[in-house]
Amino acid sequence: MTYSSVPISQAFEIISGGTPKRSMEEYWNGEIPWISIKDFNDQHRYILTTVDFITNEGLKNSSTNMLEKDDIIISARGTVGKINMIRNPMAFNQSCYGLRVKEGLEASYGYFAVKNSIRELKSQAHGSVFSTIIKNTFDNIKIPKPTFKEQKIIGDILSSLDNKIEINNDIIANLEEQAQAVFKSWFVNFEPFQNREFISSELGDIPENWQVKQLSNLFEIKYGKNLPTKKLEEKGYPVFGGNGQIGFYHEYLFEEPKILISCRGAASGKVVVSLPYSFITNNSLIMNELDQSYFHYYRYLFSNIEFENYATGSAQPQITIANIKDIKVCEPNENIINKFNKILNPIFNMQLNLQKENIKLVNLRDTLLPKLMSGEIRVEEAVETE
Repeated sequence: MTYSSVPISQAFEIISGGTPKRSMEEYWNGEIPWISIKDFNDQHRYILTTVDFITNEGLKNSSTNMLEKDDIIISARGTVGKINMIRNPMAFNQSCYGLRVKEGLEASYGYFAVKNSIRELKSQAHGSVFSTIIKNTFDNIKIPKPTFKEQKIIGDILSSLDNKIEINNDIIANLEEQAQAVFKSWFVNFEPFQNREFISSELGDIPENWQVKQLSNLFEIKYGKNLPTKKLEEKGYPVFGGNGQIGFYHEYLFEEPKILISCRGAASGKVVVSLPYSFITNNSLIMNELDQSYFHYYRYLFSNIEFENYATGSAQPQITIANIKDIKVCEPNENIINKFNKILNPIFNMQLNLQKENIKLVNLRDTLLPKLMSGEIRVEEAVETE
């Protein structure tokens, strides 16, 4: 048995955004968060902060509008179909639409119902230069509308999985901060080595017995393998593009995590670490370290190198192997690296375990989502016991 359905435009108030004039300084750098596509967050359901802020004058003198707590925001131009909820009042630009639930629709359920319709929404985008959806698009896409009690239960079930994923992501981020602090103490400020002799090098003073080497002497640098986005799958092994994980595929290229440098497009120079058993596309350079014991050292060292400065091409930036192979870095001796690894290995393993748990939670959520929305899995019994 399926639920009755209504167009998104009947279930939500559709709100348009706008941009204050950039030439008016008094419109910018205020206290009102202003959302653009760069603020969407795949790791959290909610947008918590924004890159740009506007003033009350900017709000009054532009077509932007304010979204409220638990409103939905969806990207509508260029990158279509990014979706988040709003935790605090925020304004937003014209490349997005805000969705505010009308009476009879529960907010969390509404978010998941729209999220379940993203593929259909993308299929109705049009435009020769930028994919675009317009307000009328929401007239053509329907979402199921069970009773309010059923909506609440469905929303709670899916929210509980999202909440656990977010908690894990917060723990991963905290562990990352700890690891970065240790790296900075050891290899930027040299705090554990202040009582040792230092020698001059072309990179500055470094502890004695450390060396300066080119990346080509430390890594086998390769491009990933071409994989058209239309071949991405719903499940399988993680696929990493130039800006992190982009989907799944039925094959993997590497069993071990790899340090990746984005080599094409706007993200050129970004450093990412893949998951175990991953497929890596040719939008990344794969840094195969010749000595695997240096893996943790290199992954944090690279976060301090501005690889984006080695990109060439203005219309389509790219980084080639030739661009970076001669970069010189400092290499500590093996004894120091072994001590560093004793601290980093437990942190990295905890992060990996949490990432693996998140993959399972995401798969469970994404499996339940269409079944709960279609009525294949019903929640009447839970409603009846209330």
